Amino acid sequence: MSVIAEENVRGGSVFKEINADDEDSQPTEIESLCMNCYQNGMTRILLTKIPFFKEIIISSFTCPNCSWSNTEIQSAGRIQDQGITYTLNVKSKQDMNREVVKADSATTRIPELDFEIPPYTQKGCKYSLKFLLIWKTIFTFQKLGSPVVGLRIASLVSDLENCLVIDDPSGNSFVENPFAPQKDEALSFCNYTRTPQQDAQLGIKAEDEEEEEKPSNDIDTMRNEVLTFNTNCPECNAPASTNMKLVQIPHFKEVIIMATNCDDCGHRTNEVKSGGATEELGTKITLHLTDVSDMSRDLLKSETCSILIPELEFELGMAAVGGKFTTLEGILKDIKDLIVSKNPFTCGDSSTSDRTEKLKLFGQKIDKIMAGDMDVHIVLDDPAGNSYLQNIYAPDPDPEMTTEKYTRTFEQNEDLGLNDMKTEGYQE
Repeated sequence: MSVIAEENVRGGSVFKEINADDEDSQPTEIESLCMNCYQNGMTRILLTKIPFFKEIIISSFTCPNCSWSNTEIQSAGRIQDQGITYTLNVKSKQDMNREVVKADSATTRIPELDFEIPPYTQKGCKYSLKFLLIWKTIFTFQKLGSPVVGLRIASLVSDLENCLVIDDPSGNSFVENPFAPQKDEALSFCNYTRTPQQDAQLGIKAEDEEEEEKPSNDIDTMRNEVLTFNTNCPECNAPASTNMKLVQIPHFKEVIIMATNCDDCGHRTNEVKSGGATEELGTKITLHLTDVSDMSRDLLKSETCSILIPELEFELGMAAVGGKFTTLEGILKDIKDLIVSKNPFTCGDSSTSDRTEKLKLFGQKIDKIMAGDMDVHIVLDDPAGNSYLQNIYAPDPDPEMTTEKYTRTFEQNEDLGLNDMKTEGYQE
């Protein structure tokens, strides 16, 4: 197996300018399969160079059995570092005779006619501008069964007062400058940096590779995807995975939702952490339950929030349930499970009839609250100010809900670890 040296590939003996007197500059013929009749045809391949441009590969296929033919051009160079846009003001018939190399990734536009040939709808080609715009348009609409439409568009395209734009993100398209090496007043071009989507279309980089290259703690990455990290199950200590997602709560702030699933024991747990800092003031939210529809309100209970139901003389401390993002009905079910169903003192030898009856009665009252049969108030008291209860009338005030801001006591700041926290001048 031979290896072609770099100097032979770039301007050496492999790619040559077309010359009728050069007997070695002949196309290579390869027998290949016809995709129309599935019999053998002939493909001719020619490696050549375009003056003031670069090397290209021209291929032509013909089938002697069904007479089907096809031509194609491919750039022999690498995809360029930048895309390129050519703008040509067509003013004379000579402009329509310019040679054009159009890669299959290029978009051809005539802005005045709102006419566009999208990328990857045609194979790469090397034609005159007249053939590219007029005859290729007619051929395309003939294949689509609309030859009359193609003739009408071709007649408009042939107008000598149009502006032609060829935009190729690969940078491998080319429009001839007949005045080279002098400047062409009718032709201008500019290079540009490709977008990640264009890189993905060219096969240079996957669409999600740009995000994968970002640091794992990038805030935009956390907003757009679910992050997964390995941990151990809190029940059986087997290896498990925890999913984490940053979620924006409308009219509130961002929170971090974490969920852990164990495949070994089936244990599932979820937890919510505040995505922001501790607020300057504490928050006390009071909701008067007047309708069963209130059970569907979204509720965020941070790990520092206490829940009170004054009518039941009930208070749930901040560390009892932990952080949760659920509905009002969901938090009431969690309270019932914690106090009644999963209470170790309601079953076994340690239970007493009085205690069991009392907790059973409490569970029945929780059921009445969820059914809307009991008039009560739900109070969320969060010294950190990171809890939330949905206002179904937002952005207008909720007539059944009040929100109170208050200054934390020394004991509350101590519980939050704020008394010994120094955020200014900590370098000293």
